[in-house]
Amino acid sequence: MITREATKEDLKILLEFEQGIVSAERPFNSTLIEGEIHYYDLNEFIQSPDATLIVVEDNNEIVASGYALIKKSDKDYNNFKSYAYLGFMYVKPEYRGKGINKVITDELVNWAKSRNISEVRLDVYAQNASAIKAYEKAGFEPLILTMRLKS
Repeated sequence: MITREATKEDLKILLEFEQGIVSAERPFNSTLIEGEIHYYDLNEFIQSPDATLIVVEDNNEIVASGYALIKKSDKDYNNFKSYAYLGFMYVKPEYRGKGINKVITDELVNWAKSRNISEVRLDVYAQNASAIKAYEKAGFEPLILTMRLKS
């Protein structure tokens, strides 16, 4: 397996991955609208100097993805001015459980470090125990839990 930066030629499969993420998240989020949803501007992540979008290939087939985006802290009281936000973490079902998500996470964290970014964050649904376990295995720890009330 190899890891590389995504290109525009990869967009078709990456858009399929995006819908796979939406499908996986629907059971955790009753506020999502029906039908096709687009969370990400994948083309922007490919082009932006403040982002990297990577893919993992196995025998010339893209099997996983993830991105890191440098964001400015919106809190004056944080002890960091910028952080890397990770997202679009997707591994094809038949490749799950093989450590690919950790490979992606490590690659994205290293990319952030190469840009002198030491704070790395991501979001995960509180009920998504398998994702939480995978991120904890990669060194992440819970920080805040957003709660909601539908009135």
